[in-house]
Amino acid sequence: MSWQTRIHEALELRHQAAAFRVREVNEGGSTRWLTQGQRRYLNFSSNDYLGLSQDPRLIRAWQSGAQRYGVGTGGSGHVTGYNREHQTFEQLLAEWQGYPRALLFISGFAANQAILTAMLQGGDRVLADKLSHASLLEAAAQSPAILRRFTHNQPDALAKMLARSFSGETLAVTEGVFSMDGDGAPLTELHQLTQANNAWLLVDDAHGVGVVGEQGRGSCWAQGIKPELLVLTFGKAFGCSGAAVLCDDATADYLLQFARHLIYSTSMPAAQVCTLQAALRCIQQGDALRDKLAANIARFRTGAAQLSFGLSASSSAIQPLIVGENQPTLALAQHLRSQGLWVTAIRPPTVPKGSARLRITLTAAHQPEDIDLLLESLNGCSYRISE
Repeated sequence: MSWQTRIHEALELRHQAAAFRVREVNEGGSTRWLTQGQRRYLNFSSNDYLGLSQDPRLIRAWQSGAQRYGVGTGGSGHVTGYNREHQTFEQLLAEWQGYPRALLFISGFAANQAILTAMLQGGDRVLADKLSHASLLEAAAQSPAILRRFTHNQPDALAKMLARSFSGETLAVTEGVFSMDGDGAPLTELHQLTQANNAWLLVDDAHGVGVVGEQGRGSCWAQGIKPELLVLTFGKAFGCSGAAVLCDDATADYLLQFARHLIYSTSMPAAQVCTLQAALRCIQQGDALRDKLAANIARFRTGAAQLSFGLSASSSAIQPLIVGENQPTLALAQHLRSQGLWVTAIRPPTVPKGSARLRITLTAAHQPEDIDLLLESLNGCSYRISE
């Protein structure tokens, strides 16, 4: 088989399964509104949960940082790319979360891959929630460690795996709020299990930080735990991009020596770090935004309960409508698009086979009338959605 044959066959299979991914150009809009061509849509697919990407305070911080530092760092943080703004933000994050250290990464995907790649050795094992993010599962599968996946959000399933005799190191992996289902992990129980079995816990709280807990500190803070490894990303509630790993001093020093994603990548621009500092201040003072988001979630769920479809049990900003098969999911998304509503169809392999869905996301920027229009459009569609 030639390279071209392999490529064409793989693409044809995606087309046949109605699973072919297409990027769509938009003219701007990461929160309430999205513009494509000459039409504006209400955006129900954004992870900008607090609406901070459009906040004038963040925009001013980026502009000021760019004027002072330029738009690039010129190298890895191990060479020239680590300046006072990076150091200050790491210290602020560590203090906010109650950890000794924080390390900045260019993305959440890179942070997760860096941790597992650097820390896992042959003879170790990773016990991951079955629905953990692709960055975690891929890194674990490609590592020399053994990967085992436990039933989603089932501490008893993890307990059985931990009880099996094992001589190497064990790392348990989960998300704080799951990106496709919107449900939260039972972190207290999971942490109790790992502590009792001499294992470490890694929590990726990309969709919890900024939204959950006192001052938006996230899922772990809300459940009163401090995992050995906490990953926070800045592409959701922070309204920007990038990530950080929170850990103890020794682990931070270890990652600085061995995390190749950190060592060999150009660091994030200092202007971006200035923006993230502004975002952190907004999040710390953002109770009103979190209250508005909570009200929007409640309004949607109350209205959706009156409709003829089943809604997944999520209290987060992520509200998935499970359709099942790919083609009806795409048809429903297109119907909503015709009504001026941007809702993305999510299909396998991003989600398990047979669980294609509309991933509806709500933000603090949405107005009550936006949610009512979405509910009216769903009520008026001819597609019956079942769990």
